[in-house]
Amino acid sequence: MNNTTTYSRIIAGTMTWGNWGKQLSITEMVSLMNQCMENKITSFDHADIYGDYTNEDQFGKAFAQSGIARENVQLISKCGIQFNVKDRTNRVKHYEYGKDYIIASVERSLKLLRTDFLDLLLLHRPSPLMDPFEIAEAIGHLKQQGKIKQFGVSNFTPSQIKLIEKKVPVEANQIEYSLTSNEAMNNGVLDDCIVHDRLAMSWSPLGSYFRNDTPVNQRIGKLLKEFTKKYNATEDQLLLAWILKHPSKIHPVVGTATPERLKLAMEAVRIEMDLQDWFILLEANEGHEVA
Repeated sequence: MNNTTTYSRIIAGTMTWGNWGKQLSITEMVSLMNQCMENKITSFDHADIYGDYTNEDQFGKAFAQSGIARENVQLISKCGIQFNVKDRTNRVKHYEYGKDYIIASVERSLKLLRTDFLDLLLLHRPSPLMDPFEIAEAIGHLKQQGKIKQFGVSNFTPSQIKLIEKKVPVEANQIEYSLTSNEAMNNGVLDDCIVHDRLAMSWSPLGSYFRNDTPVNQRIGKLLKEFTKKYNATEDQLLLAWILKHPSKIHPVVGTATPERLKLAMEAVRIEMDLQDWFILLEANEGHEVA
């Protein structure tokens, strides 16, 4: 990847900052942004749909009041998913990747975020009707106009990326990856990121561990409680350390809106998990030793 932009090792996911979660006020968003910056979390992940198409506007208002210089942050956004929500004419949830729509979506994101450019634009999910020629025309136009610096995808398989790369390079892939949802390390997705030097990002990096009380998570929890003492770390830090060990140099997109947890997430970067401990946790999740 011709990576002219450096992203913070931990990326702040903004999905739950607004209507889909904490419903932070503008003042609270300003405070959270500055706390991210204090902890060297300089990259912020968005999507046009977050908060039923309202998050970017709220973030943009806060960013304008924050006093943070644009050159000190990296703004990521996504487009393509079409929801059925108030004030939109969609009759069914679908994906839209026509040239005009991609360009219009980016221009809307720029307006709402109060910025002249996105550091990275992602196609949010693959569509069976993707036309690489249309997409390439849109990305070429946006890059030429200086409205996006880099282009990538989210939740794409290597073959779907290959389709897009028929006409335009793909510089990043944001995927689901965690200890409890680790298919990406076995189905070629993370291999593809390494081979083609793509920026790898993981959404939901803590997986289902804190959400579901299952036998699998109970096995994992027993080990994590032991490892918290060994590594002097919290359980969520250890789950992040587990994915940070992968050689694709994954950037976790951490969705918490709690300042202390964001600080702990950034501190997890310093944890060097032992090789066998990594496999012990993998075995706990899989329920059997590796073949």
